[in-house]
Amino acid sequence: MPGKARNRSLAAIALASGRTIKEAGTAAGVSERAVQNWLTEDAFKTSIRVLRAQMISAAASRLAGEMSKAASVLAALLDSSDEDVRRHAAVKIIELGLKTTELEELQKQVAELERRLDGIAGQQ
Repeated sequence: MPGKARNRSLAAIALASGRTIKEAGTAAGVSERAVQNWLTEDAFKTSIRVLRAQMISAAASRLAGEMSKAASVLAALLDSSDEDVRRHAAVKIIELGLKTTELEELQKQVAELERRLDGIAGQQ
């Protein structure tokens, strides 16, 4: 990757990671002003958004992989000798169960709407 493109990529990664403009410039080996100039470009801002979305997706995947362990911990707390711990665990399990059910229903509704829109678009 040529120098300028590499610098832009390093700055975009730094900004997507939550670093300041000054820190992004340092990470990329360019001035703060250069990063500010790049931030006026739609393509650069888009690359930051894409990188941030990829980072969030990777983190979400990792968390999803650990959810069964977390659920097991919550379930085990239902057997605690401490009544307060049992109550909090039960409430949390119910809350999360309801949210999960609601999310699944919303996903089904969105999929149905997308299917209908595809059908309408195909008729035109």
